[in-house]
Amino acid sequence: MTEDTPRPRRHRWKPVAVLRRTTLIVLVIAQTLAGLYGMQSVLPYHGGNLLEKGILFLFAVLFAWISVGFWTALLGFWLRRRGGDPWSLVRRYDAATVAATPLARTAVVMPIYNEPVDRTLAGLRATIQSLRETGELDHFDFYLLSDSRDAEQWLEERTGWYRLCEEQGLQGRLFYRHRPVNLNFKSGNVADFLRRWGRDYEYMVVLDADSVMGGRTLTRMVRHMELAPQIGILQTSPSLINAHSAFARFQQFANRVYGPLFTAGLAGIQLGEAAYWGHNAIIRCKPFMEHCGLRHLSGFGLFRGPIMSHDFVEAAYMGRAGYEVWMEPELDESYEESPPTLVDELTRDRRWAKGNLQHAWLFLFAPKLRFAHRMAFLNGILSYLSSPIWLAFLVLTSIEATRLTLWPIDYFPEQQNSMFPAWPEWHPHWAVGLILSTFFLLFLPKFLAILDVLLSGKRRQYGGAWRLFFSVCLELLVSMLLAPIRMLTHSRYVLESLFNVSLHWGGQNRTDETGWREALVSHAPGTLLAAGWAGLALWLDPFFFFWSLPVALPLILAAPTSVILSRMALGEALRRHRFLLTPEEQRLSPQVDAIADPRPLNPGALSAFDAAVVDPRLNRMHRALARRRRCLDPEAREEWVQRCLKHGPDGLNRRQLNALARDGEVLARLHKAAWVAAPDSYWGERIGLVKRRDYG
Repeated sequence: MTEDTPRPRRHRWKPVAVLRRTTLIVLVIAQTLAGLYGMQSVLPYHGGNLLEKGILFLFAVLFAWISVGFWTALLGFWLRRRGGDPWSLVRRYDAATVAATPLARTAVVMPIYNEPVDRTLAGLRATIQSLRETGELDHFDFYLLSDSRDAEQWLEERTGWYRLCEEQGLQGRLFYRHRPVNLNFKSGNVADFLRRWGRDYEYMVVLDADSVMGGRTLTRMVRHMELAPQIGILQTSPSLINAHSAFARFQQFANRVYGPLFTAGLAGIQLGEAAYWGHNAIIRCKPFMEHCGLRHLSGFGLFRGPIMSHDFVEAAYMGRAGYEVWMEPELDESYEESPPTLVDELTRDRRWAKGNLQHAWLFLFAPKLRFAHRMAFLNGILSYLSSPIWLAFLVLTSIEATRLTLWPIDYFPEQQNSMFPAWPEWHPHWAVGLILSTFFLLFLPKFLAILDVLLSGKRRQYGGAWRLFFSVCLELLVSMLLAPIRMLTHSRYVLESLFNVSLHWGGQNRTDETGWREALVSHAPGTLLAAGWAGLALWLDPFFFFWSLPVALPLILAAPTSVILSRMALGEALRRHRFLLTPEEQRLSPQVDAIADPRPLNPGALSAFDAAVVDPRLNRMHRALARRRRCLDPEAREEWVQRCLKHGPDGLNRRQLNALARDGEVLARLHKAAWVAAPDSYWGERIGLVKRRDYG
């Protein structure tokens, strides 16, 4: 940095952050107290017994949770209407100063685990090509870090990597590593990279398998990090793209319409003490390696062992070390994909729920963490804990209705200690007012998002004003259908986590629809529970029955809802009629278009293992990267080789196939034997496919 370069306003954002956070806390407390007063007035005994005290406590937690989101969105709307947050990181320097800043050596790392190879490498290819267009590709290296366990999968990944290197001319710049042992999941994969190569790079950009980033954004991020050496992590706000199913399109639309308000408000509250989301972010390698190592939790049950949700913890540790963490919504060209179905989203949430609940131990006992990062832990915990709290609230209100209907009224409760009777009072108009005020908090931010789009002059990017309004109403209906389903499922996940039920870490589905059998099995418990609850409510009181329908009916219809929303045809129909449109679908975006229909890197009829055996070039490549497994019993290995020569890979189980695929000597033997095999044998037929491909 030269003497003429303006210095960053280091630490001056902190008083602004304190003022904003204090204002938020005061507003949330005041709003919650007002809501609590209304709820107390609605209850028959006005909180005069233990049951109603429990109802009031749960209501206060839920109302405060909703209130935080409401005021965060309002702050985001105000910041966007004034042209952006003047205290944001990207506004510290003008464009000329940023563009003149030299780049530093940066690694782009993509941890993968059983992901669709063509789609994953199409995203990486799009990022590479976008960087090439900036003329700054030479400052970046790329790493595919695989934890895949099946030989067929990681051989296909390695073959795709090899061909992508040739296609892009990145030999010695694009690397592939397959970890023999996937210790500590994704965070362990990144830690393995840092131990081996982290000291070679100033920065590391972490991408997920479904991530894509533009070259202009990547170079801006590096330059901002160079200008502000006190920043440890710079997080973007990824937009959802490439949605085909109806479910994914609803998620994508909500992300693009409502997301800017909430992320702008969240960034305005957090400022330099933001959270890290685990991907689409740039990290300063040296302090990350020194301060962000994840030790195993030392508690009991859930709070013992490896940390499953690592990202918030790494941001908190970076802040504890004295570095800033920023989230910048104005950094565009940052994309990811949504799970295509409700079942897939809920499956992913099972792991996230356990990981977020683990943060309670750090929230309570981790020393010297910044207040904002403890609040980020609390926010993540409540994102799942709010579901069982809502469920408990419904249970207690059901008990209250049952008690008033079936049991005699207690005019002299023990808690009152009074000579005068306690008369139960009903105020239906107050209950309606409380419900309307709750809807106001939930839905006003969404209509402010419409106003923000209209005032920004971007209505055509969403199909026009009327289609935008109709799409929002349609999304509101779907979100109300999905909320009780998520509530019940998340409640189950929280209970599983508290009892420390072990989880299987699997790759995510990116394309498949949900079948009727899968949906019925997945949602049957909730459907039966909701039907029983609605029946009880109808038997007790018609008014209580109608009160229960907004929760019970979506649970009863969960299976058909899940199946219908997973359909690609419905999603494409909505797109054809220009509903749920997003800007990326309206304008040319090379990064988005590149993954919409990914070009296959491994064409042909051969499986990845077959190609590794019979294709001369691929066989040489796989042998060069293979290891001789000295611990393998020679007799067992020989038996597996003979079985493979006779029956092909179908004659081996997963463990045996993995062992042979990792052995360079075995691959060489199989290659030689395949090329002299009889034409009517398994390997002879594979050689015939290769010859027809090569010689037509």
